[in-house]
Amino acid sequence: MALKDTIPFGVALPHRSPDLINVEAVRQVAQRAEALGFRDLWVTENTVDHVFCFDPVVVLTYAAAVTSTVRLGCSVVVLPVHNPLHVAHQWASLDYVSNGRAILGVGLGRDHHYEQFQVPREGRVRRFREEVELIKALWTEGKVSFRGRIYELADSTMAPKPVQKPRPPIWMGVGHPDALRRTAYIADGWMGSGGSSNAAFTRSVPLLRAALEKAGRDPATFPISKRVFLSVDERPEAARAELHRWFTVVYRNPEGTDASGIHGTPEVVRERLEELVAMGANHLLLNPVSRYAEQLEALAAVAGLS
Repeated sequence: MALKDTIPFGVALPHRSPDLINVEAVRQVAQRAEALGFRDLWVTENTVDHVFCFDPVVVLTYAAAVTSTVRLGCSVVVLPVHNPLHVAHQWASLDYVSNGRAILGVGLGRDHHYEQFQVPREGRVRRFREEVELIKALWTEGKVSFRGRIYELADSTMAPKPVQKPRPPIWMGVGHPDALRRTAYIADGWMGSGGSSNAAFTRSVPLLRAALEKAGRDPATFPISKRVFLSVDERPEAARAELHRWFTVVYRNPEGTDASGIHGTPEVVRERLEELVAMGANHLLLNPVSRYAEQLEALAAVAGLS
């Protein structure tokens, strides 16, 4: 059985790299991924970065304009460093102009995000929860009145509303056990970080499944995904070298090449992806790190999409 018959696949757009990214590469990958049958296109948010990185809403809006059916997601927006009114409006607008294709992934981020944006780290979980609640309200209610510990809004409206009803899905990209339990109650999907190890993914999935069952939700229908940084090449040493450069320069974590990434021949990559499915993934985000058009075709073949 082909992998595509087991789970849906997303693919990352060219968006973060040690090298400059030509917008033509974004168009080519977006359109070809849609034609091949990838379910969704994804980017990350890295506003202040030591490497090239597109703004997620801008590049996804461009991708929306050159495609018609493939879904569009970010994993993740570091929500507590943003004002939820802006996030709600940006993503409602993206959903509107794409005719209902947006997926908002949110997370708590890391300490340096709070330093960069001069946002207090203290209270970040409370801020995060209120922001999710307020975004949902702005997307679904005609007039919104909200009173939290941090945010207040009185009898306010926002347009356009999203096309998706009742609203676009909100996925969470978190790893702490408490955050996984929170995901089961307030999110519509979960994605393990590409920088986290495959071993960490194995530990997280049972915790999330148990929390979903406790919340009265079906783990089989709840998206459980992982971003996977990959390189496919018939020459295993070339594939590893390509991925190693990416993890070393971009993540500054050369150990992630083997602990978090997947590299090797098409047969090896397929086996490793099958292992993630066996661990409980019902969706995978494939993230090639260079040679985007070539790698897209190779990954489509691995997944059985071509």
